[in-house]
Amino acid sequence: MLGIPMIEWVGYAASLFIAISLLMTSIIKLRIFNTIGCILFVVYGFVIRAYPVIVTNGAIILINFWNLYRIYLDNKDLE
Repeated sequence: MLGIPMIEWVGYAASLFIAISLLMTSIIKLRIFNTIGCILFVVYGFVIRAYPVIVTNGAIILINFWNLYRIYLDNKDLE
């Protein structure tokens, strides 16, 4: 499409999700959108063999999951 390789579109989509996540007012939505962007960056990193991209975004995914889990536990205690 437009002479741009498909993997570059994955990279652009990842960047877009990360940028959109920073516009979220809800921390849950922010972490979900950020996680989607990070997953796309991990895929992008694997394809282009950019290991720092894989490691960094993989770590951010784990951090997002951990924080979403903590939010879940805090809300569960309120029930």
